[in-house]
Amino acid sequence: MNLRQIEVFRAIMATGSVSDAARLLHVSVPAVSRVLSHTETQLNFPLFIRIKGRLSPTAEARRLYHEVEDVYQGVQRISDLTHELMARRSGLVSVVSSPGIGHMLVPMAIAHYHQANPETRVHFKCLNQDLLRERLLSRHFDLGISLEAVDHPNLITMPIARCRIVCICPRTHPLAARNAVGAEDLLPHDLMSYPRGTPFGELVRNFFEPLEDAPRMTLEVGSPQNACALTHLGAGIALVDEFSLQAWPDARFRILPVEGLQPLVAHLVHLRTDPLSPAAEAFVRTLRSVLMQRGLAAPQPQDS
Repeated sequence: MNLRQIEVFRAIMATGSVSDAARLLHVSVPAVSRVLSHTETQLNFPLFIRIKGRLSPTAEARRLYHEVEDVYQGVQRISDLTHELMARRSGLVSVVSSPGIGHMLVPMAIAHYHQANPETRVHFKCLNQDLLRERLLSRHFDLGISLEAVDHPNLITMPIARCRIVCICPRTHPLAARNAVGAEDLLPHDLMSYPRGTPFGELVRNFFEPLEDAPRMTLEVGSPQNACALTHLGAGIALVDEFSLQAWPDARFRILPVEGLQPLVAHLVHLRTDPLSPAAEAFVRTLRSVLMQRGLAAPQPQDS
């Protein structure tokens, strides 16, 4: 089956009739009928049987449809990518980020960049680690900002931001009077947890692993942003990163340094084979400037 046959087959599967498929494809009914007839002759088995005026797919057609959908989605990705490449030539910066640093800091940089470069289009999306890496490798995005190290031979990774992991608690909480806390200080109190297998879930689990006990964890949240919202409302205490705190400048909670936790490092990631465009390089400079103003910039390799 060629792409035209696949397109017609998919349209009939979606609509249930030749006439509706023709309207969907913006072609004549005879044109769709000819393609369907030729396809069934070529395959030597029927794809549809007529039942009460509608076309019902055969068992072979249903099985074929799953494969056709994969092919069609691949064609759509090629179409999307060609549009991205066309836009990039006329001035486009596409950025993908981990959610933590993408909630506030990356949008800050985009806002500054857009003010200085109003004619340049910016595409921005927050994705999890696996999707972030896949979108960079498939050239859907120019650059990524990742909260986890990205280990792939086709990607260049360099530190761009660094922050502390801190404890947040309501201002009326017993811990609020302290200047800093350690793992043992948190044991008597309920602490929010994160799903096992996530970066923060593993961070919390590893933090308490050397101790015989762990705090009681009655609230599980999906992200540090969720934890900030709940603590702001007085619901508990949590370990969060300072990147996430940028979205909470007026929060009603105390922020306490945590002893025994290493800083969290965010990395700039892009394809090794594709040099950054001048527009993307300008965005990186803007991002570094925003991070420096917030005291969150990581030392660059030449600075060390």
